[in-house]
Amino acid sequence: MKLIAVRSGSAILLSEFGEKPVSAGDVILLSASTLCGSEPEHAVTVTTIYLDRGYVADQVFWQYAHLLTDRWAAQDILAKLFCPPAQILRLGKQRLGMIMPWLDELTTLSLDRPAPERFYRAQALLFAVLDVIAPYVTTTPTPPPSIQRGTTRRGAPEIRQLAPLREEVRTVIDLLRDAPAKRWTLRELAAAVHLSPSQLGRVFVQTYGKTPLGCLATIRVENLTRLLRQTDLPIEAAMREVGWHSRGHAARVFREAVGVTPSRYRRLVHEGPSTGHSHLPIGGQQSCPLTGTTL
Repeated sequence: MKLIAVRSGSAILLSEFGEKPVSAGDVILLSASTLCGSEPEHAVTVTTIYLDRGYVADQVFWQYAHLLTDRWAAQDILAKLFCPPAQILRLGKQRLGMIMPWLDELTTLSLDRPAPERFYRAQALLFAVLDVIAPYVTTTPTPPPSIQRGTTRRGAPEIRQLAPLREEVRTVIDLLRDAPAKRWTLRELAAAVHLSPSQLGRVFVQTYGKTPLGCLATIRVENLTRLLRQTDLPIEAAMREVGWHSRGHAARVFREAVGVTPSRYRRLVHEGPSTGHSHLPIGGQQSCPLTGTTL
C-alpha cells in the first residue's frame, strides 16, 4: 500500500475513480495492486510512505484479533476492508502540517534503513501518522463476512512469520516481465514452475492479491504507458507491442487501471506543463513488481 502526502502544489490524479484534483493538505491512499497516474499542475511536492502488504495484514490481524482465527484470515479481508482501493483523504493543510515533522523524521530514518536501535522510533512515528490519517479512511462499516469468528475459547494468537516470496512466484514474474507480449496461459505458466494451475493461482493471490494473468495485465498497462509517453507509435501499434490485439479490450483494461483512455493519457502527456508528467505504478513490495516514479 502507499500513502502519498501532498505537501505543496497541486495535480490531477488519474485512477480507478477517474480524474480528481489533489492539492496541499490531501493524502492519497492506494491499496496494493492499484494503478494510479498524475498530471502535476506546475509543481507538486509529496512524501510517500510504502507499506508492505504483509505488514499491513499483520496490523489488521492484531486490530481484529478478537474476531480472526489466524493471519491468513487477515490477508483475506484486507482487500475488502479498504474500499474503495484508491482514496483521496482531505486532511487539510493544518492537520497535514501537524504530521509533517513525523514524515520528515521517518524519511531521515529510512535513507539507509533504520538501525535496529531506531526500529521502535520508526514504528512510533508511523503509528502516530496513521492515528491522524485513519479517521479519514473509508472502510467497510462492519467486519466482512469472511472474518472468521471462533466458536470455542482460544488461547493467545499464534505468533508466526509470514512466508517469504516463493521461488515459483519469482520465476513466473520474471517470465511475464521478459515476454509480456506473449499469449500466456495459466497452464503454461504453471507447467514452467511445476505447479498445478490452481496452486499457482492460489500462491499468486496470496502474494500479490491477483492472479498471474491479472499481474500480466498490470505489466502490460505499465509498458503501454511507457510507450505512450516515450514514443510516437500509433496507439493500436503500441497495444500490439505490449501483447493486446483487441483495441477495445486494451482500452477497457487501461482505463480501469489508470483512470483515462490511452488516447487521453497521451494527450495529457503531450499537453502537460514543462515540469513533465510522472506516472505512478502502485502496489508496494507485495503488488506486481513494476517500475516507475512517484508524483
